[in-house]
Amino acid sequence: MFRRRTALPVSAAAALLAAAPLLTACGTDAHPGAAAVVDGQRITVAQLQSRVQDVRSAQEKSPQAAQLVENTGKLGPATLNGMIFDRVLERNAKDAGVTVSRSDVQKWRAAAERSAGGAERLKQMWLQQAIAPGEINAVVRNQLLLDGIAKHIGADRGQPQGQQQLATELARTSRKMGIDVNPRYGKWDDGQVILGRTKEPWVKNVSGAAEQQQT
Repeated sequence: MFRRRTALPVSAAAALLAAAPLLTACGTDAHPGAAAVVDGQRITVAQLQSRVQDVRSAQEKSPQAAQLVENTGKLGPATLNGMIFDRVLERNAKDAGVTVSRSDVQKWRAAAERSAGGAERLKQMWLQQAIAPGEINAVVRNQLLLDGIAKHIGADRGQPQGQQQLATELARTSRKMGIDVNPRYGKWDDGQVILGRTKEPWVKNVSGAAEQQQT
C-alpha cells in the first residue's frame, strides 16, 4: 500500500478548484497568444488548451465523468501552474546535475500500479487529480527529480524543514527564470513557486497514487 508523504505538485493537481476566467485565445500585448513566458520560452494558450482538453477527454470516458468534471471545474490556471512548475523543476534539476532515466520512471510506475491495484486503477486515481493518462510518466519523472534535488541539497522531503529547504531552492531558481504570466490567469509568485490564483499551496500531497512507499 501507499503511505502518505508530503509531495510537491507536479502538474495541474496543485489547484483544481481555483477561481479564474475561462481560457481565451488572446495573450498579452507583449506576448500575443502566450499564457506565460518562462525563461524566455512561451507557453502558448493553444498548448494550455490542449493539455486541458486531454484531461477533459479522458474524464468524459470515465464512468464517474460527471463527478470528475464537477470536481475539476476550473482547469485553466491549475494546469498552467503545473506547466510552469514543470519548467522550474527541470531547470533546477539541470543546474544541480540531477537526472532521471526512463528505467527509473518505469520501475516507479510499475510499483505504483501494483500498489494501486493495477494500471487502470492508477490511471483513474491520477485522473481524479486532473492528470491525463498520457502525463503520468511525466508526473512520475517529476517526483523522482524532486527526490534527486532534495538529496542534492540534503533535504528530507518527509519533514517540514526539508520541505522548506526544497521550497527555498526552487524559489531561487524561479526568480532566475523571469516568469511572466498573462494577467487573465493570475500572477506568478516566485517566493511560493505558485500561480497566484491557484487555491492550494504547492507543498502538498498530490494523491495517494503519488505517495509511493520508499524503501
